[in-house]
Amino acid sequence: MTEDALDTFRSSTLGWLRGTLAGWGTILLFLAGIVGTVLSGGGMLGEHGRWLLLLAGVALVIVAVKWVRNMAARFEFTPERVIVRRGILFKSVDEVELYRVKDVRLDFTLVNQLAGIGNISITSSDETTRNACLILPDIERAQARREQLRRLVDTARQRRGVREIDMAHDHF
Repeated sequence: MTEDALDTFRSSTLGWLRGTLAGWGTILLFLAGIVGTVLSGGGMLGEHGRWLLLLAGVALVIVAVKWVRNMAARFEFTPERVIVRRGILFKSVDEVELYRVKDVRLDFTLVNQLAGIGNISITSSDETTRNACLILPDIERAQARREQLRRLVDTARQRRGVREIDMAHDHF
């Protein structure tokens, strides 16, 4: 049985560029390289011009690597699961059953808020998140997607008649 995806998305490279300090640094590196190259003589690249042009090239490589990493992971919300598809040549699929989700957390900095992105962390009793949270990085409309996920979790629990019980361990 295949489920229809309610939402399919990827991490945002553009959001990362405009919404993180690392992205801003990459933009500044690129601009410093281009502006420095132009100011150092343009046509006849001297020693300084080559180094400055190399800065711009490094910035482009950083963006290309980030873009490929983002394109290699796709996230889906269905009525029953969160599905993470990773890979380009070698692919993997991880699924988290929604009724097993214990917590959905949203992390964002001031810069992330300005760009409208955030990191969604999912903790569950599912094997996928047993050792660490499942993190969906640099997600656009992260607050709305977190709320959508919370509603889907509640609906999945009601449908299965599942209740969450936290067990506290007292150490004497």
